[in-house]
Amino acid sequence: MSVIRHAESRRTETPSAVMTTLASPTQGGGEQPIWRVDVGPGQVGPAHVIDTQQIWTVLHGDVTVDLDGSTIDAGPGDTIVMPGAVPRQVSAGSANGFAAIVVGAAGARASLPDGTDRGVPPWML
Repeated sequence: MSVIRHAESRRTETPSAVMTTLASPTQGGGEQPIWRVDVGPGQVGPAHVIDTQQIWTVLHGDVTVDLDGSTIDAGPGDTIVMPGAVPRQVSAGSANGFAAIVVGAAGARASLPDGTDRGVPPWML
């Protein structure tokens, strides 16, 4: 059994969000990384592809996800299962932003829609 203390959480800031890694293989626990995403009001993440499935549970606020041209809206308590290898773009509601807990596969790779490899996101290591 491992306990990853709050002080050991890894925080990664991007122009559109803050990801806080709660558990991951490099933190000494968890075969699947789990992280919290916090996105400010009206923020729009980049269009990208993750090569494996991710599961997002919205804690508060509202989020819109464009999955390969299909739009999904979700709010507090909703869970979105995003398939791998599908272009996606995540947007926060303009009033509140949102927070979500996300679980994915260790070593999952990100790329741009044009196929440009962006590597493994640091919050998933």
